[in-house]
Amino acid sequence: NDPEDLWAKHAETGQLVMMLQEEIQFKEYFRCYVLGTDNVHIMQYEPRNPHHLRYVIDGPEVDPAILDTVKKYCIRLCKALGYDFNTVEFAVRDGIPYAIDFCNPAPDADINSVGQTNFDWIVENAANMAIEKAQAYKKGKMNLTWGTFVKDQITGKKTPFK
Repeated sequence: NDPEDLWAKHAETGQLVMMLQEEIQFKEYFRCYVLGTDNVHIMQYEPRNPHHLRYVIDGPEVDPAILDTVKKYCIRLCKALGYDFNTVEFAVRDGIPYAIDFCNPAPDADINSVGQTNFDWIVENAANMAIEKAQAYKKGKMNLTWGTFVKDQITGKKTPFK
């Protein structure tokens, strides 16, 4: 609400890490599963609803340009972070998606909260990704990847997000 409130909340966190971000008064909100950094499943989401009603079924139609931007941003974030399994959340204000939450490498996939359709997508696609990773495994080699953010810090390369 104001600087004093910010510092009071900060003081309550002790040693916990916080991320300060602007509150986005949004028109649309999306939660996206991202697998293998580029397989994206966009779900309409309403974070103000009770937990079991947050995933929107048959929500209002969304501008395809917004969905394209959300998908593009999901891929860029997950490639930068090096996450093979993640959820990314976006609040959309005035047609602009703002990344709200993007560090969830162990996201909720409970059928009771995400719903049957989203559950089916994540199970099928996670299984396919696991098979692909197993088939690509090279014995005696480093089979892990680092995101571009970490690699760029090591090499000193400056990569713009856009």
